[in-house]
Amino acid sequence: RKDQCNLSYVACKKKRKKKSLMLMTVMSSSTSSSSVASTAATNVVFEIGKYKVVLRRAEPETTCSTKSSNIPVPPPKPLLIGMPCEAGEFPLLLLLHGYLLSNSFYSQLIQHIASHGFIVVAPQLYTIAGPDSTGEIKSTAAITNWLSEGLQFLLPPHVQANLSKLALAGHSRGGKVSFALALGKEGNTNRKFSALIGIDPVDGMDKGKQTPPPVLTYVPHSFDLDMAVMVIGSGLGEVKRNPLFPPCAPKGVNHEDFFNECQKPACYFVAKDYGHLDMLDDETKGVRGKSTYCVCKNGKSREPMRKFVGGVVVAFLQAYLEGDSSHLMAIRDGLDETVPVELQIVKFNL
Repeated sequence: RKDQCNLSYVACKKKRKKKSLMLMTVMSSSTSSSSVASTAATNVVFEIGKYKVVLRRAEPETTCSTKSSNIPVPPPKPLLIGMPCEAGEFPLLLLLHGYLLSNSFYSQLIQHIASHGFIVVAPQLYTIAGPDSTGEIKSTAAITNWLSEGLQFLLPPHVQANLSKLALAGHSRGGKVSFALALGKEGNTNRKFSALIGIDPVDGMDKGKQTPPPVLTYVPHSFDLDMAVMVIGSGLGEVKRNPLFPPCAPKGVNHEDFFNECQKPACYFVAKDYGHLDMLDDETKGVRGKSTYCVCKNGKSREPMRKFVGGVVVAFLQAYLEGDSSHLMAIRDGLDETVPVELQIVKFNL
């Protein structure tokens, strides 16, 4: 059937089976601790999940709907939506892009998360922006408010979004925006977030050079968020690629500082040999896409970091949206042998 909404789809990917890994795990599950690892590994969060995924784009001017007699409220900003193909009701993740990046650069990460049974909504907040992120915070609030009245029109009838299980995540400056919205810096939302994720969040150029509105207070545990928080950091983010560019995630305004201000429950992971943009797609097109390989210190390849970010996000969402903490605890305790990166820091404040 011809798509009346002129929305683009990406073909569903088939899950790659990991029979040998599952068999090895079952054979080794002789103690209670290894049993936890077995439970986690039989549904490997660092690999593509069991759901086939479709990506759909929606523009603010979209006027058609799944019902010819109704016209839905268009989204405030362009969206890239990743969703399972199969019927069901799924939790929702709102994912914000980094500074001057395209939401399309996160396509592989979006597909990874969605394949484990989540709907991922990734807005394009802007194409050009200055240092002030106030507009992005307000736009994210507007998108959050739009979800209840407009999102379902962009989903197939057999796919339902469970808006009572809603999480917010952001990368780089998008991480700053996520924390700012959750802290009520700007904008009001009619939906309560249940979980917050900062993916290598950055609050400016340096301590004392925060971009407005500042988020970090440098007071330990000062973030009054009333939700579970996870902070993911890159070990190379605070390292300069060359003398011409500052580090992409400078010490003093990066992941370490964000975690230090989080209250319980909070968890913190830092991938040792990977950089600030290593969770993006392998191929990022255009001038901006090519620049993502030039401005930041990078690891040898993006795939391991992208798999790690996708997997640990899935584990965190399963724990705090669905009540299954087995995968997250297995990663914390070093029992999940499928973790694709070496972890420099693992901290939990529960």
